[in-house]
Amino acid sequence: MPARAETLEEFYQQKLNYLPLNLQNDIGHFNVFRLEDCLTTPVHYSRKDFYKVTLIRGKNRYHYAEKSIDLEGPTLIFFNPQVPYTWEPLSDDTSGYFCIFTRSFFTEKILGGLNELPMYQIGGKPAYSLNQQQDDQVSAIFLKMLDEIKSEYAYKYDLLRNYVTELTHLALKSRPSESLFQHPDAKSRTTAVFTELLERQFPIEEPTQRFTMRSARDFANQLAVHVNHLNRAVKETTGKTTTDLIAERMLGEAKILLKHTDWNISEIGYCLGFEEPSHFNNFFKKQTRYTPTAFRAA
Repeated sequence: MPARAETLEEFYQQKLNYLPLNLQNDIGHFNVFRLEDCLTTPVHYSRKDFYKVTLIRGKNRYHYAEKSIDLEGPTLIFFNPQVPYTWEPLSDDTSGYFCIFTRSFFTEKILGGLNELPMYQIGGKPAYSLNQQQDDQVSAIFLKMLDEIKSEYAYKYDLLRNYVTELTHLALKSRPSESLFQHPDAKSRTTAVFTELLERQFPIEEPTQRFTMRSARDFANQLAVHVNHLNRAVKETTGKTTTDLIAERMLGEAKILLKHTDWNISEIGYCLGFEEPSHFNNFFKKQTRYTPTAFRAA
């Protein structure tokens, strides 16, 4: 089956066996839950068509894109619709809260858009370990959400947006500021636009979808800059070549498709822009030392 995103309707039917009346509300959708109330239903590895913010305690393992992350202790985690994920509890004391919301729930832009925030960027840091004081702060915010979602207050969704924003900034403030905004110059901006163009081509959700901008020159033409200028900007900003970054992103998507779809190797290679299966096979083996078939079977 294709790696289709889980819809809000499917989330409610699987977790709670009902559909809320405001699911298609013009203001966008928001809801909040205690994690303990939803532990009986497994989370399937998939992309979602909504955002999710989770406070989780205990020992747990998240499978996020092609990575697995072991967590112990209170952790605040941010998920976006572009990245598939699932999680499994490794202890019996898992507890916490989570909220879900659609992009349209945020009518005002946040720092240029949700996906501009570090926790929602592809390859960014989704998980933030919390100390006891931070756990108390985050728990208090989720408790406010649980109270507010049940209220009749006319502007409650404005408050709920503020609570989500507060969670976001609490996480960002826990990181050194220099790690959030590096190289505020023209080269950095060129690299940021290149990265955005690269990410726009993903996720690949249907066998007929195709990754077409596969070379530095393709991106330079789109950006209306000389390819040498693009290569220098990317190299000086990231320490990696443009070609390396494109290959890394292609490889990450290839791993997801191999592990979590039943598409054949030829279909996956075609989606990633390879005209012949042998070309995809050679690319994958050069990057991982495994053939696509061997990686899928591992």
